Amino acid sequence: MKAKGTLMVTISGIRGIFGNGLDPSVIVRYSSAFGTWCARRAKEKRQRPVVVVGRDARVTGEICAQLVTATLQSTGCDVLDVGLATTPTVAMAVMEEKALGGVILSASHNPAQWNALKLIGTDGEFLRAHEAEEMLQIASENAQEIVSYDQLGAYQHEHYLFKHIQAILKLDYINANAIAERDFRVIVDGINSVGGIAIPALLEDLGVKRENISVLNGEPNGLFAHNPEPLPGHLEGIIQAVKNQGADLGIVVDPDADRLALVADGGRYVSEELTQVIAADFVLRHRKGPLVTNLSSSRALEDIGAHYGVPVHRSAVGEINVVDKMKEVGAVLGGEGSGGVIVPELHYGRDALIGTAMVLQHLTNLGISLSELESTMPKYVMTKGKIPLGDIDADAALQTLKENYQGERISTVDGLKIDFEDGWVHLRKSNTEPIARIYTEARTLERAQELAKRFDAEVKELA
Repeated sequence: MKAKGTLMVTISGIRGIFGNGLDPSVIVRYSSAFGTWCARRAKEKRQRPVVVVGRDARVTGEICAQLVTATLQSTGCDVLDVGLATTPTVAMAVMEEKALGGVILSASHNPAQWNALKLIGTDGEFLRAHEAEEMLQIASENAQEIVSYDQLGAYQHEHYLFKHIQAILKLDYINANAIAERDFRVIVDGINSVGGIAIPALLEDLGVKRENISVLNGEPNGLFAHNPEPLPGHLEGIIQAVKNQGADLGIVVDPDADRLALVADGGRYVSEELTQVIAADFVLRHRKGPLVTNLSSSRALEDIGAHYGVPVHRSAVGEINVVDKMKEVGAVLGGEGSGGVIVPELHYGRDALIGTAMVLQHLTNLGISLSELESTMPKYVMTKGKIPLGDIDADAALQTLKENYQGERISTVDGLKIDFEDGWVHLRKSNTEPIARIYTEARTLERAQELAKRFDAEVKELA
């Protein structure tokens, strides 16, 4: 990771505050590097280089998209601009069009002043490490290749949301007619971004009456009405609205709609950790096969897997790591505890739209409320914290802890995870800050906090 001011350049993309690190020159530099990378791959495949560009509703989104689009054309890439679009919609457009790549202009759950270039490859998945490193090398060596005036890429604009929704409706376990009969009343928090467009459109096509859909923060102006990360402390508005209006559920997404959180009837926040667990409980009634999640996600998924007699595999943190493990083991569903649901029959990426459809279908099939469904889910409590490293050698500290706890179940796939009978702790060195992240989970808050306090102290004692 390289940083300059607020600019972060990693294999996951180019992220920063517009005008203070993420400047037009930076956008042009990395867009031309990505365009060059795509154009070279196109020559190898003997096809036209097509790149899909989409964005969330951030205020800087349009100007960033103009910079990216023109720059890609200057490298000889044809551009399909899908405009305001969710991250999964862009990914599906890349797949559908057999494009060489895609650029998603979104800083995910970061505040409104941030933006980012999230880069995906020809398979509609985020770049693997070696692919991102190739592109970053082009940028670092100023090896971008600009074409002559008669080789400039073409430009086309097309909305892809309809195709995305239709692909969801074609899944054999989604029955819009049955959902319509439930007569759901749904409240959506669109966080003033693309979710305020995409989720209501999906709900209508799933059979929810337009008059039964209420949208909070639905204007896609990028002026987020609250902190855009879908956590309970940021969602007082929709929690109260679901309670006051007697809605059946609330749907909450982040600005690019790849994460999904839920609010149950009565105004009860349903942990993001349970989104993939509920989706797994649904899909395993229709498809039997392995599940995949990352090391920091809830143990509840193992409980669901055990109930249906299927294995659960753990990957390193990061969507592409989950995806690679899913392909390796032939998973029927994957995800992350941050509210990400990955359905390989649709595409290999987190997708709040398919997550929403699965939840509504599950409630319809079971004939119960979301609060009743939540009550049947395994119950755990998680803590998430940070340990300032200072002079601590994090790698050495984790190695010492591994040796100290060798009698427990240990994973070193990503940092160090120690599984106890009644809980677990996961310690990972941050790639962006001089800290170690510490996650713990147990059946009770007291036990989860006890594990967090204990390992915080043990790491510091190793300084």
